[in-house]
Amino acid sequence: MLLAIDCGNTNTVFSLWDGARFVATWRTATEHQRTADQYFVWLSSLMALQRIDARIDEVVISSTVPRVVFNLRVLCNRYFECRPLVVGKPECRLPVAVRVDPGTQVGPDRLVNTVAGHDRFGGDLIVVDFGTATTFDVVDHDGAYIGGVIAPGVNLSMEALHMAAAALPHVDVTRPERVIGKNTVACMQSGVFWGYIGLVGGVCAQIKAEHGRPMTVIGTGGLAPLFDSGDGLFDAVEPELTMHGLRIINDYNKETE
Repeated sequence: MLLAIDCGNTNTVFSLWDGARFVATWRTATEHQRTADQYFVWLSSLMALQRIDARIDEVVISSTVPRVVFNLRVLCNRYFECRPLVVGKPECRLPVAVRVDPGTQVGPDRLVNTVAGHDRFGGDLIVVDFGTATTFDVVDHDGAYIGGVIAPGVNLSMEALHMAAAALPHVDVTRPERVIGKNTVACMQSGVFWGYIGLVGGVCAQIKAEHGRPMTVIGTGGLAPLFDSGDGLFDAVEPELTMHGLRIINDYNKETE
């Protein structure tokens, strides 16, 4: 069984692939202090609760937090007796090489989303990922990652607003009933929701104009379904796009060994 691990700045997601489908997905806070033993106790307990009795013999990892990877490697070596495939490392091959400035390091999550997006929708894509940062990944006609845009994430912006203005409270990210807020919370919710609708729509329009060909816009990440409710922003929403990409990359590397 394949264990796919997507380690982001805020959360780490573990998903089990049985060869036909993802049978379980679990999420935990990203903490570089967490040891391999702690990961194993947590993961094995969840598998037991869901009555998943299968041996993990393959692991693929995408991590934007380098310090976490060491303990994940130990987890794989000690408990699963396998060497994990880590996206972004030289030994991990991609179906199509990236085309960016020489020496540029592309985030593993962006590489994975590129592979998954091209597999699902073909080329000429914009993949908008709502994570700690809001990223725009541009996928060329042949599936190559050719660049993108990085903007502050929604929750990060909300936190910055609260920290910088003492009178402004923490609020949930939601679609407000109307644009014009009648109280502080409604004003903040409207600013964030419609502000990001404008941000995503404006950036995608500029990318399309620069790319010069029709493009498909894909939304992913936890908040993608929320923003999909605003003015037909996306052509499709794929909340589990990253996990799909990890599986594709793992299969590709097995096939090309």
